[in-house]
Amino acid sequence: MHMNKIIFTSLLLVSLTGCTTGKSSSAAPGETEWGYKKLPYDEWKFLFIYPKALPALATQALLVDGAGYKTTNQYVDNTEPSKVSVGRWNDHLGGVQAYYNKGKALPLMLRFCWDSVIDKKSYETQVIFRQDTWEQMTTPYTDSYRNETYYRSTMIVGLAPEGKVSVWLGDRGNPVVAQSDAEITTVSGEQMQMCKGVTKSDFSYGYDQDIKDFIKGKTYPYGSW
Repeated sequence: MHMNKIIFTSLLLVSLTGCTTGKSSSAAPGETEWGYKKLPYDEWKFLFIYPKALPALATQALLVDGAGYKTTNQYVDNTEPSKVSVGRWNDHLGGVQAYYNKGKALPLMLRFCWDSVIDKKSYETQVIFRQDTWEQMTTPYTDSYRNETYYRSTMIVGLAPEGKVSVWLGDRGNPVVAQSDAEITTVSGEQMQMCKGVTKSDFSYGYDQDIKDFIKGKTYPYGSW
């Protein structure tokens, strides 16, 4: 994992939030010098998942955050199956521990490479985050069952057939919250930039038997995503 300070983050903030640059360090508590909120917790995590028996694999990720850093993840955590997502994404997606997929400031952009094993194709996806996501990640919520305060600090990225990508925030056992304010763009082939030649899959191998059994009699792309 490689981390560098980047000058253009302030310019990206201008384009995404309308903030101006050149502010002094006299920002209010909880804000950066650009007026961009800091996390009220140490770190957040992002997880990659795929629907039951329709495998995909995230292979590399680039995160640009509001603290002025970009983090290149040459290694990402395992892409896990959502066994409860059959034909559509389930409202409850759960979560696992993250070792590599972590951020220490609110996300501006997440760009990642991934192989859709079911499509036998590689993709490059870019997600631009906006105010709604930042507010959800920094707003405290109360778990009425446990009477505890928590934050939406887990991001879930769903990788579906036909290169379709969805993004949610986990909500402590409640239905996940779709990030409809985020701008998601996915390309493949010659349109890819960061992800050209980046793959960890042998598409000539064919499908495992469990996948063949699952898709038998179904029409591609095997669900509504």
